[in-house]
Amino acid sequence: MPERIISEQALRELLSKQKLYEGLLHSQHGVRQPIVESLVHRQHVAEIANRLDGMPSQAIAGLLEALPIDEAHSLWTCLPAARENEVLWELSDALRETLVGSREPRFAESRINAFDVVDGRVRQVCIGGRHDLEGIQPAWLDLLGATDPERRYVGEHFGVTLPDPGQTTGLEISSRFQIDGMGSLRLWSNFLLYRDGVSKSIPVVFIVHQGILFTVRNEDLPVFRLQGQRARSQTGSAADSIDLILDLYGADVEYSADVLESIYQRLGEIGRQVLSEAMSDEDAATVLAGIAEEEGLNGRIRGNILDTQRALFFLIRSRRLLPGQLDDAKQILRDIDSLNSHTAFLFDKINFLMDATVGFININQNKQVSRLTIFSVVIMPLNMVAGIGGMSEFSMMTAGIPWPSAYAGLAAAMGLMGWGTYLMLRRLGTGRKPKGR
Repeated sequence: MPERIISEQALRELLSKQKLYEGLLHSQHGVRQPIVESLVHRQHVAEIANRLDGMPSQAIAGLLEALPIDEAHSLWTCLPAARENEVLWELSDALRETLVGSREPRFAESRINAFDVVDGRVRQVCIGGRHDLEGIQPAWLDLLGATDPERRYVGEHFGVTLPDPGQTTGLEISSRFQIDGMGSLRLWSNFLLYRDGVSKSIPVVFIVHQGILFTVRNEDLPVFRLQGQRARSQTGSAADSIDLILDLYGADVEYSADVLESIYQRLGEIGRQVLSEAMSDEDAATVLAGIAEEEGLNGRIRGNILDTQRALFFLIRSRRLLPGQLDDAKQILRDIDSLNSHTAFLFDKINFLMDATVGFININQNKQVSRLTIFSVVIMPLNMVAGIGGMSEFSMMTAGIPWPSAYAGLAAAMGLMGWGTYLMLRRLGTGRKPKGR
């Protein structure tokens, strides 16, 4: 039996038990009866709320529709306040008015924005609830972080299916740009989000249906915010939904170019640090971490602009672009080509800095190995002399000399030999100066 059916049956049983217990308590009389009723009621509410917590909003709405009105009221009072709005989206108007009166489900702040195009200028239409969608025919409807019920209601209102952009990232590349059976244009594209040193690729769904552009995304993007401000302030910037798509793609390319410029500046700072006279292993580790971050950001930008390039090629092949729009798309493609060459240059610069940093690490290691080599060369003849001093032949050769004097002389000879060896190695390490200097 499906888990959803089990949860609904458990809720029905809890509601039946609640009615039974309340009836038994009402039939009894005592000083502590109100206290007992309150405790039992709170226990039942907690159990029902726990069951509701794991149920989707559609299942809760279906259960409310199937229950008698009194039980539906009881179940509604147990629903957490944070979930009331999403369940209201799923209820019929009659049941919603019975449970909450004139209250309507509301869009969360900045969840949905509608834009009209008037005389070539984009004008925002305030959308707060379902009644605000009645009678409007926007050119652009932007859904930011909308819940499943909100997307479903908006889609049903305009006769289009609005998917969750977070569930489209696993699509095949060939399936991300298509024209469906209703003639609607559907594009799945990744947009760059770079904030506080952290970069992400945010999936965005574009749908053009009956002249309306629907954009569905789960995170705020500076490209959309800046493009909305630009479109509202510039006359003639957009005439239809295709113009809006091209403007958004163009703004994303400009935003990527700005981030690439910041990468170049940071790599310049890293380069000055790498090419300094000395670099410790700790400094090298910090530099490598910084280079790796810039390489990841550069790669993410390259992947996003290639994704935009594929989307523009699809728009051109779809033959839906007017001559002016076709020129705009080709201009964006030329900008993308220049960015591709710039990302390739940055990859070369990153590889150079990476090799230089690794070279400094090798030099530091070679210096440490050189010190150990000098130490071992200095100690080697001393070990040999010390071995001779411990032999019985040395005692025989120094039989006429007091042993303190003999061993003191041996220690002095070892010291002189070690010092001489060290000076010889220093002279060999310094080398001869070239002639003419």
